[in-house]
Amino acid sequence: MSLFRTLIGILFLTSFCLQAQTELRIRGLSGELEQNVNDHIATYDKADISGSLRFQMELQQDIETALQALGYYHSEIEFTLAETSGKTTLQVDVVAGEPTRIHTADIQLSGDATEDRQFGWLLRRQAPEVGDVLHHGKYESLKSELRSLALRKGYFDAEFSRSTLEVIPELHQANIYLHFDSGNRYKFGEVTFSGQQIRDEWMQSLIPFEPDQPYLASELGEFNQTLANTNWFSSISIEGDTEQIDDYTLPILVKLEPRLRNSVETGIGYSDVVGPRLKVNWLKPWLNDRGHSLHSKFEISEVEQTIESAYRMPLSTAATDYYQLQVGFRNRDTLDTRSKEVNVALERHWLLANEWYRTVSLRYLYEDFIQADQDASSSLIMPGISFSRSRQSQGNMPRSADRLLFGVEFSEPAWASDTQFVRLRGRAGWIGSYQRNHRFVSRLDAGAVVIDDITEIPPSLRFFAGGDNNIRGYGYETIAPVNNDNELIGGRYMVAASLEYQYRVKGNWWVAGFFDYGSAWNDSPDFKRGVGLGIRWGSPVGPVRLDFGYGLDSGERNAFQIHFALGPEL
Repeated sequence: MSLFRTLIGILFLTSFCLQAQTELRIRGLSGELEQNVNDHIATYDKADISGSLRFQMELQQDIETALQALGYYHSEIEFTLAETSGKTTLQVDVVAGEPTRIHTADIQLSGDATEDRQFGWLLRRQAPEVGDVLHHGKYESLKSELRSLALRKGYFDAEFSRSTLEVIPELHQANIYLHFDSGNRYKFGEVTFSGQQIRDEWMQSLIPFEPDQPYLASELGEFNQTLANTNWFSSISIEGDTEQIDDYTLPILVKLEPRLRNSVETGIGYSDVVGPRLKVNWLKPWLNDRGHSLHSKFEISEVEQTIESAYRMPLSTAATDYYQLQVGFRNRDTLDTRSKEVNVALERHWLLANEWYRTVSLRYLYEDFIQADQDASSSLIMPGISFSRSRQSQGNMPRSADRLLFGVEFSEPAWASDTQFVRLRGRAGWIGSYQRNHRFVSRLDAGAVVIDDITEIPPSLRFFAGGDNNIRGYGYETIAPVNNDNELIGGRYMVAASLEYQYRVKGNWWVAGFFDYGSAWNDSPDFKRGVGLGIRWGSPVGPVRLDFGYGLDSGERNAFQIHFALGPEL
C-alpha cells in the first residue's frame, strides 16, 4: 500500500513539471553522508534538473547508491515539487535510516609479511572491526593499501586467497573475509651496469643497498636520484632482471648513456646590483673514467667582471664525498669600492649521516683595492670549515623549505697571512604554507669579523648590507659605516632579518608584502627598516621576484628601490 501511494505521488508531481529551470534542494543529511551524495550528483548540469518522473527516479538511484557506499541500505526518500513566484523547486527529503554494521571481520595475514611491522601498523590503523558501520570505500582502500605496500617492499607474489564482502541488508549486517598471503619477500641481487663511461668501483659506490638486502622500492628511487646528481649521464634506466630471479633474489639492471663531454650555456640578464650582464657557463661533466669534472663561469658587466673555475674530484663514495679545487678572478668598480681579487681554494666535501654537508677548506686570497680613501693590497691564507643543510618540497614554489649555513675562516701571520682575524658567517631561512594560497618566507643573515681595525682586511671580507637578498628599500651594499667624507668603508658586523607573506592570485602568480630589518656596523648598529610589495612568478626554473621597496630610514633620497631577482628564495 505504501509503494502504491508513493507511485501515485510521483505521478502527481510530474504533472507540475515545467520547462523552466528547476532548483534542487536536498535535506536531512549532514557530514560524510551529505558530502558523498553531493559528489554523486555533481555531474548533473543545471539543465538536467527537472521535476520529471525520469529525473526523480535517476536521482533516487544516485542518492541510494551514495548512501549504500557508506553502509546505509534502508534510506527513505521523498520528493516535493513546488512552484512559487514563477520559480520551480524540487525538494528531496532523505532519511538515512539504520546503518549496516560489521558482524564478522575475518582479516588474516600470512607469509613473510607477518613479521613486517609496517603491515601490522597498516592493519591496526585501517582494518575494520566488529560493530563498525560498513564503509565500502575504506574496505577497498585497505585492499589497495595492502597491494601497494606489498609491491613497494618486494612481496611480488602477494595475493588475496580470499576477498569477500557479504552484505545482508535485512539484518543490517555485513561480513568481511579478507585473507592476504604476502608470500616471500624478495631481496636485491647484484647490480649490473651497462653503457657507463665511469669505472666500475666508482659506480658501485653509488649503490645505496647491499646484495641480499630486502627489496625496497624507495631504495631504487634514491639510487636513480644519486645517479642523476652526478651529472655524468643523459639517460638512466633502472629495472629488475625478472628472467634471472633465483631464490627470491632480484638482480638489478642499470642502463646508462653518457652526457656530452661539453655543455655551454649563455645568457643575458639584468640585476639592480650590476645592471646588464653577459653570462657564460661551460661544463665538462666528466673528464675521465674517475668522474672528474670541470665547471667554469664567466660573468661580464659594466661594474663587475668574474671568471671562476671548479675542478671536482670524487672519492670512493662519489655522490657525496669529493675534493674540489676552485680558482677565481674578479674585478669590481662599484660605489666606493674598486678591487681586483684572486681566489684559490682547495675544499673537501662530506655528506654526513644527519643530512648536513661539511666542508673543510684552505683558501688563498690576494686583493688589490681602493675602498673609500684607503689604497692597499692584502695577501691572506685562510683555513675554514662550514656546515650546511638544505631541504625543500617539490615544485617551482615549494610549500616548505629550510636552509641553514654556519661557517668560520681563520687568518694568522704565523702561516704567512698579512693579518690575524676570525671571520664568522651564518644564514638561516624558512618557508612555510597555510592551505593552498598562503606562503610565508623568513630569512636571517649574520656575520662578524673578530679584528681590531676593519681596514686591515680587504673589502671582500668586510660586511655591507642592503639589496634584494638583504634589506630591500636600499641600494645594494649601501648600508655600512662611512668615513669623514661619507664614503663606505664596510663593517665588522652585519645582521639582516626578513619577514614576507605571499598570497596566490592565480596559478603560479603571487603577490607579496615584506618587512626587512638590519644593519652593518663597527661599534654600534644603526638599524634600517625596509617595507614594500612584490610580485612572484613560479617559473619552470624557479621563483622570479620583482619587489618595490621603500627604505623607512633612508631619508627622502633614494627611499624607493626596485629589486629584481631570479632563483631560490633562501
